[in-house]
Amino acid sequence: MKKKKTIQLSRMWQYFVEATAQIIQEEGVSNVTIRKIADRAGYNSATIYNYFSEISHLVFFASMKFLKPYTDEVVKIYKSKELQPQEKYLRAWELFCRHSFQNPQIFHAIFIADLGSQPEELLKHYYSVYPAEIIDIPEELKPLILEQNISKRGLAVLDLLVKEGYMKQENVVGINEMTILIWQGMFTTFLNNRRSYDPEEATRKTMLYIREIVLNANHFSFSEGQHQTG
Repeated sequence: MKKKKTIQLSRMWQYFVEATAQIIQEEGVSNVTIRKIADRAGYNSATIYNYFSEISHLVFFASMKFLKPYTDEVVKIYKSKELQPQEKYLRAWELFCRHSFQNPQIFHAIFIADLGSQPEELLKHYYSVYPAEIIDIPEELKPLILEQNISKRGLAVLDLLVKEGYMKQENVVGINEMTILIWQGMFTTFLNNRRSYDPEEATRKTMLYIREIVLNANHFSFSEGQHQTG
């Protein structure tokens, strides 16, 4: 009986997520409302709150369904045996930039929006419901690919660069902060239409600075007492 109840709850959860994803695809993230989700799913708004504490969680879960093209591509980069670790890191950043500027509302909902709770737990729950989306990701890559916190993602990869001699350990946190802040600055500018960049131009400009920082990482000197971004 308990297992049957769990399956029923999971199906209802997916039903609301799918309805939200449909609205996002047709109208965009900014036009998602509880009423629209309820109308599309055929339930009243109060029922939704039995499964989701706030609408940002629903938007987060639904947005994750649009992230797979990016995840699939970045897995190919990290699995490549032809690329050196430094180039893998730069290509992964370029891929993240390109996808985030092409789908800014989706990436904002997943990586930046205030979710009012622990994003890591939301991410774990999502993949427990949709395990097929990560079935092809090697176990050793899952910590790099499935980490929602941008800062932790960056640190995990930069640690590999330290092991390969591309970067000094004492520069890792500073380099990580700098690259993230560059992306965040351009992403905010792009998202708020502060500049007339198209996704390609925004990616090019962002990568110009990120590439320069990473290729010259050992020339930087950071003072003590740095704090990790994220």
